[in-house]
Amino acid sequence: MIPPKPWRVVLVTRILPVALGFDAAVREAGHAPVGLLTVRWRAESAIGELLAGAPEHLDVVVPSSRARIAPLLAPLEPDLVVCMGFPWKVPADALGLPRLGWLNGHPSLLSRHRGPIPVAWTIRDGDPEAGISFHRMDAELDTGPVLAQRSLPIGEYAPPDELFGRMAPLIAEALTEALERLAAGEEGTPQEGGDYQSFFGAADARLDLARTAAELHRLVWAWRYAFAPDGTRGAQVELDGETLLVHATSLAEVEGARRVECADAPLWIVESERL
Repeated sequence: MIPPKPWRVVLVTRILPVALGFDAAVREAGHAPVGLLTVRWRAESAIGELLAGAPEHLDVVVPSSRARIAPLLAPLEPDLVVCMGFPWKVPADALGLPRLGWLNGHPSLLSRHRGPIPVAWTIRDGDPEAGISFHRMDAELDTGPVLAQRSLPIGEYAPPDELFGRMAPLIAEALTEALERLAAGEEGTPQEGGDYQSFFGAADARLDLARTAAELHRLVWAWRYAFAPDGTRGAQVELDGETLLVHATSLAEVEGARRVECADAPLWIVESERL
């Protein structure tokens, strides 16, 4: 049974722009955001910025472990939880708590690129489009039925702030559609096929100049959107007896950039530092 409007909605994220965008979209759809659940994750996590910038009408809860999600969520009495950018796998007791379940925003065109760094894999695999999918959450990771999707051309590779800035309006559109489909009682479209791709690591960092220029160019830019649990900081290349950490490359000549020869064509290192 679909509860009457307005639904009580809890937002789950560790990213301030996501919290603000979700809050606006949920209220625009006629529902009531009542809480924000977030988490301390990694030393550089911007939880202070999130707590300072979160809308004042949201009660904020910060579980210390996965087991604490459901007990902290229950007093908020959510009809629906909307999630994006949350690093923990949600346990079954928390998934089953809201009457309408959990809705997750995943930045890929599911069923492609399930996993924690989908934009990095979208770039690394040479996809022409990035995307956003809102799907029902189930016991597995990023596998539930899809309620809404939007796509956009990747174009020339750019820093994350630029790509995510272009993606933001599409995220709001897709969330609005997903809420409408939920209100209509739709279950969503089951996913078929697809793949799960995990974090990058040291084995993904080496720029082997025996590979093609385009492949290495994609790998360098993919690292801008990646996180490595083993502490690897990005793409690396050995040149003239030193190791460079490479932040940006170009397939076309750039004045002042360092040219390296790959298997099929040159690649220009635009931004780098000694490792």
